[in-house]
Amino acid sequence: MTTTAVEPLAPPAQIPADELLVAGEWRPGAGPEITCTDPATGCTITTLRGASASDVDAAARAAHAAADAPAWRDLLPHRRARLLHRIADGIDGAAEELARLQTLDTGKTLAETRALAASAAGTYRYLAAACETADGELPTPRGEHLAMTVHEPVGVVAAITPWNSPIASDAQKIAPALAAGNAVLLKPAPWAPLVSLAAGRIVHRALLDEGLPPALVSVLPGSGAEAGEALVRHDDVGIVSFTGGTATGRRIAEIAGRRLIPVSLELGGKSPAIICPDADLDHAVAGTLYGIFSSSGQSCVAGSRIFVPRDRHDELVARLADATRRLRVGPGTDPRTQVGPLVHHDHRDRVAAMVDRAVAAGARVVTGGRIPDDPALAGGAYYLPTVLDRVEPAWEICREEVFGPVAVVLPYDDEDDLVRQADDTAYGLACGIWTADHRRAWRIARRVRAGTVWVNTHKQFSISTPFGGVKDSGLGVEKGRLGLRTYSTTKSVYWSLAEDPIPWAAPR
Repeated sequence: MTTTAVEPLAPPAQIPADELLVAGEWRPGAGPEITCTDPATGCTITTLRGASASDVDAAARAAHAAADAPAWRDLLPHRRARLLHRIADGIDGAAEELARLQTLDTGKTLAETRALAASAAGTYRYLAAACETADGELPTPRGEHLAMTVHEPVGVVAAITPWNSPIASDAQKIAPALAAGNAVLLKPAPWAPLVSLAAGRIVHRALLDEGLPPALVSVLPGSGAEAGEALVRHDDVGIVSFTGGTATGRRIAEIAGRRLIPVSLELGGKSPAIICPDADLDHAVAGTLYGIFSSSGQSCVAGSRIFVPRDRHDELVARLADATRRLRVGPGTDPRTQVGPLVHHDHRDRVAAMVDRAVAAGARVVTGGRIPDDPALAGGAYYLPTVLDRVEPAWEICREEVFGPVAVVLPYDDEDDLVRQADDTAYGLACGIWTADHRRAWRIARRVRAGTVWVNTHKQFSISTPFGGVKDSGLGVEKGRLGLRTYSTTKSVYWSLAEDPIPWAAPR
């Protein structure tokens, strides 16, 4: 395994100060202190006060008023689109600073954080086009009437986002929520709030420049127990959109169910990466490793269960291990780095503990399986890319989301056995298939229960294509025009075309 020395990242021009965006104003939070740490070095970046329940209440009340203000409520779609384009332009103008800030706060490589900043800008532009061209419907009449279906804002959206790709995750919720005419209360994760706050300044400035109520968007990093709970329970919140772990998603759904408000839940995954007997092995090995080890495995769609034909198991394990050992581990600031640190030392230790339990149960470490011993990486939250085999499907390492650079290799006998094993999980988020046979690819893609299937690739996304999961991987979809509808309610309006009164009420 190749490692690279830590090169200190020159701080971005402006690290967010100890202020949150609450009800249209920048002010210190009243909640517990948040310490932001550079996962590449373990050094503190900054500290800030998180959002309290009172901050959430103030933001929600102001958001409700802002969403109902004529300046926003009556704004025509092309004007909402102009706001979204202005936000996209602001992100583009600050893209390098945003990328460097996200690398500093999350440990991701600069190549990835630059791509995420570009993705966020593209998301706002796509939703600008979607809201400007979205139409209602005129259902075919089934009587003497004309029916129209219109889509209206929910009101206030609680958007709760994870720490692994904050700027892109934030945009995937804020942009469609604004496009649909809502206000948004964003709660980024406390482990990596800085880029959300920095992007929040861009959104805030765009609202002011367009003469719109600034309380339409608040940014409220804080704990799930206080800020998150207050958001989900607040009477002014009309929908909760959450990306994160399945256990938290269930808790949110329970509270929302009692309140009878909708939820959009993008939850965990334990995605299969399937290598078929006829696959191009150079492509399959490279793509499979990208699917699990890019982003240091901190991705809900990571292909963490690699399925290989039983009669080629040893050959493929050797190839996977050899390619894994050549991956370069180091800080995200080094352009040669392929696998950066995990987001936090606590998370790194959780990943290590899961691997240790698997080894104690009998798993074989093919490569990795430990914290790197390079002194240059000693301060960071690093864990070597790991391949395990000789595992049992019932073990925790094969069933629970590790959310780190850990893959297990599982053999299969035939296509039926493959599909049975691939679906033997509580999750159903994504699947990767590597094969030269388009008929085989189609069969497996249709049989495996997953919201997204990739054929001869992995982790490819488009804002125009709906994304979601089945089973314990969530409810609803994000992205695409369907994602825009997540943040709307549907209303049907009937217009009578009859010349005569309703017969029931006519004189007898």
